[in-house]
Amino acid sequence: MTWDVTDKTMMFKIQGEEYNQARDILLKVYAALVEKGYNPINQLVGYLLSGDPAYITSHGNARSLIRRLERDELLEELVKNYLKE
Repeated sequence: MTWDVTDKTMMFKIQGEEYNQARDILLKVYAALVEKGYNPINQLVGYLLSGDPAYITSHGNARSLIRRLERDELLEELVKNYLKE
């Protein structure tokens, strides 16, 4: 019996929501970017698209914080919250 992978839908599970580390990190990074006078949306989009941490300020340890998570985790959080509304 052969199994054609294209016939199956992959499931992606989100970890529990007891503590939302991605949200916490995004809020802290956003605040640090605002404090330094950057446009936080532009900077976050630049980081998410390129993976280059230079888009994120080191102020308030923001660059180190954002690198704790994979970009897909951050995107997951953004999409989840966008679609909640």
